[in-house]
Amino acid sequence: MNGWLLAAGITASGVAATHIAAGHRDVVRPLLSCALADEPKRVLHAVWHMVSIDLVLSAAALVYLALADHTPATAPTAWFVAAHFLAYTAAFLAVTLSVGWPKPLLRLPQWILLLPVAALTAAGAAS
Repeated sequence: MNGWLLAAGITASGVAATHIAAGHRDVVRPLLSCALADEPKRVLHAVWHMVSIDLVLSAAALVYLALADHTPATAPTAWFVAAHFLAYTAAFLAVTLSVGWPKPLLRLPQWILLLPVAALTAAGAAS
């Protein structure tokens, strides 16, 4: 068993649960009740659901990779998931740093949850 990938999978499960619970309250409810036109509102709502599914499937894949360690696809798949979470991290950092908010790193703190999954997954892929 690959301990790094298992830690990444458990952490990713927590990230997915946080996204679903907190995101529904802090993002989806305000989005659905705002005055934005219906079509972009529904597209953004669908994107939130897509990310929810992506996070859950990524967590499951990491746990599976940890338990099925040393198969031919383990390292390439783990590197893909690590890059995936690093890209999510970069997106949140780019957006929050481009707005000009005071204390920007704390305004969209999702990157704080995503970066450890990328690092743990990369460690598991490299081992």
